[in-house]
Amino acid sequence: MAQPSSKPAGPPNIIVILVDDLRFDSLACAGHPFLRTPSIDRMAASGFRFTNAFVTTSLCSPSRASLFTGQYMHRHGVVDNNVPMPKGTVLFPQTLQKAGYQTAMIGKWHMGGSSDAPQPGFDRWISFLGQGTYTTPNPTWTLNVDGKRLPQRGYITDELTQYSIDWLGSLDPDRPFFLHLAHKAVHAPFEPAARHRDLYADAPIELAKLPSDWDQRDGVPMWVKNQRNSWHGIEYPYHSKLDFADYYRTYCRTLQAVDESVGQLLDWIEKSPRRNNTIVFFLSDNGFLWGEHGLIDKRCSYEESIRIPLLIWAPGMRNEPAVVESMVANIDLAPTILELAGLPASATMDGISFARTLRDPKSPAARQELFYEYFWEWNFPHTPTQFALRTDRFKLIEYHGIWDTDELFDVAADPKEEKNLIRDPGHQQKAKELRRRLQEIRRTSEGDKLPLGSKQGPGVQRRSKKGSSAAEFPANVLDD
Repeated sequence: MAQPSSKPAGPPNIIVILVDDLRFDSLACAGHPFLRTPSIDRMAASGFRFTNAFVTTSLCSPSRASLFTGQYMHRHGVVDNNVPMPKGTVLFPQTLQKAGYQTAMIGKWHMGGSSDAPQPGFDRWISFLGQGTYTTPNPTWTLNVDGKRLPQRGYITDELTQYSIDWLGSLDPDRPFFLHLAHKAVHAPFEPAARHRDLYADAPIELAKLPSDWDQRDGVPMWVKNQRNSWHGIEYPYHSKLDFADYYRTYCRTLQAVDESVGQLLDWIEKSPRRNNTIVFFLSDNGFLWGEHGLIDKRCSYEESIRIPLLIWAPGMRNEPAVVESMVANIDLAPTILELAGLPASATMDGISFARTLRDPKSPAARQELFYEYFWEWNFPHTPTQFALRTDRFKLIEYHGIWDTDELFDVAADPKEEKNLIRDPGHQQKAKELRRRLQEIRRTSEGDKLPLGSKQGPGVQRRSKKGSSAAEFPANVLDD
């Protein structure tokens, strides 16, 4: 590893840039065929790019709560986009704040949706209700700035970036800082900045195509076949007649301002005396399907839904590229950041620190498996409750509350997850092994909060309990 230009001193400064609905391969450095993301690529060119980063729940609010708490969804209790974070929940920025860090939350909070009030653990607070808006819809739309209502002045990605840079420039240079910048982008309905509306006009769009015999395959769950014609299916996406290829092009255009935002922050750090003691994390709250399995959106356990980009730029630790294949999860960020800051992780955290990987990318992987969970939502009822276990080679998906087939994939040999092995005679032992391990994780991780159900026979669901519900869905977050 190349040596940094100078030795870092004191606790590191931390910036977490969180993007919405950005899947793992939607970056130039990840091999995208036409996207131009020079600033994000800059992080990869002299830092760490994790190729096997995942979320433990592929949905906005639960994923964000998991990042802040280091906990599985069933433990922190934010089980869908309707439920606010329970009072008394401890967030890792609170630990940093108590240790002397200057802290800021700038951007999308989206826990419960009906409130954007300042939360514990942050000295600076700038947020908005629910999903917010890309551009100001009317003069009454406001941001919550430290408890005061101030108007949104322009394109939200640019405005959040400027708030962030202004805050960084106001800090006490003798104290470390933590900044959480949570962009609205690239959540639907996509809206690029005016300067990017004509980008990629001639770029060829090739979205996923289903195998010709897909509808006849016994191994494809019936709920997946049916969802193809639902709100989150490619036949009638969002109950509209939108041009799916053009819609994807708009998604790519909307990302461009995020890339510019990253560049502005990296430039600020490069010019700052804090350069060699600042670590920047870039990741997404979940992935997104663009036609794979006949689906759009997220929620499900398929790779495109649960895999996310994760890049880490730390000039004081590394100044050459490192591609890390070790498995990491969003719940691992909290214990990792605390370890880097020299602080202990809470005993209630489910995440595993991968700080040693940042010190030595060739060190043994801290995580050997991923547990995934999703609870049925009443407002988007097309996707059933499901639990999954993914190793570096296999993935088992169990569906609950429906009579349907489960799925087993050899993700190493079948990365598109096209061949369900759940009834394959040669894989019955592996299926039993993964089921046993999946049950063990659920029982030892406060299993009384989980719908354990009962499995009998090869991949058939016999009984389950309801995963989650919500008594009220605020109109201002009627989204996914």
